Amino acid sequence: MPHFTTVGIVAKQGDPERVRGTLARLSDHLRSREVACLLDAESAYLLDAPIGTALPLAELVACCDLIVVVGGDGTLLHTARATAARGVPLMGINLGRLGFLVDVSPCDIDAVLDRILAGEYEADHRSMLQASVVTEQTAGPVYTALNDVAIHKWNTARMIEFETYIDGVFVNAQRSDGLIVSTPTGSTAYALSGGGPLVDPALDAILLVPICPHDLSNRPLVVPGDRRIEVRVRGHDQGHVQVTCDGQTALALPTDAWVRISGHPDRVRLIHPKGHDHYQIMRAKLHWGGHHATRAQSC
Repeated sequence: MPHFTTVGIVAKQGDPERVRGTLARLSDHLRSREVACLLDAESAYLLDAPIGTALPLAELVACCDLIVVVGGDGTLLHTARATAARGVPLMGINLGRLGFLVDVSPCDIDAVLDRILAGEYEADHRSMLQASVVTEQTAGPVYTALNDVAIHKWNTARMIEFETYIDGVFVNAQRSDGLIVSTPTGSTAYALSGGGPLVDPALDAILLVPICPHDLSNRPLVVPGDRRIEVRVRGHDQGHVQVTCDGQTALALPTDAWVRISGHPDRVRLIHPKGHDHYQIMRAKLHWGGHHATRAQSC
């Protein structure tokens, strides 16, 4: 019997020509191995599945013991936030660009799937963040991020001013384009563009990376993962600030409110082929060591 018996497929939106062929190959191979195959709305549409076949993401997660994402890191981020609470593992087939999270080539689908279905795989657990907008009287809904929470300007050319507190202790005040609060997983995303450090995803840590700070002594800061971060924007700048989780969920920052960020109790479980090497992926994606050849993304 396969190690996973019910597999859900989540497809990247907006790129049908690249995704359709990989989806067909994936679903055909799963069914040939007598594995139940459930589809999200985009997968069902691209595979011309019968009406009523598609499942909302929350339902899909509840019914499956493995989710396969066909797309890029953005698609996996969206899916990961829905799967973490149930501990359903994720595997990614890379149809995006960099692909730090989705690490299986479309060329390798058949061989990789057979090994994973046989229980030959490696798994790692990635920490997440939770963020909310709070005031003295109320706390808003909690939002989740696998990569990062960014507090950033959105409708002005000028810098914003804000103060950062960790566990209630004042850390600094700065003028900049904003602040990226990142997980180790997110250290290869927006935080990397902001000059932050690369952090091994196994570490329990939170990164604070300023975006284009006016004072060059404001450097990236790494703190233990159990710290609570609060960012308070100066009143006259609040109308120019937006809070974004994983670059996908945007929160407004009302007057007299601030942002509270801490580690999330749930973790995302990622499945990789046997022999997965995080540093090999970084070497390939970041062109370390002078190796600029990239693997073909289609077969």
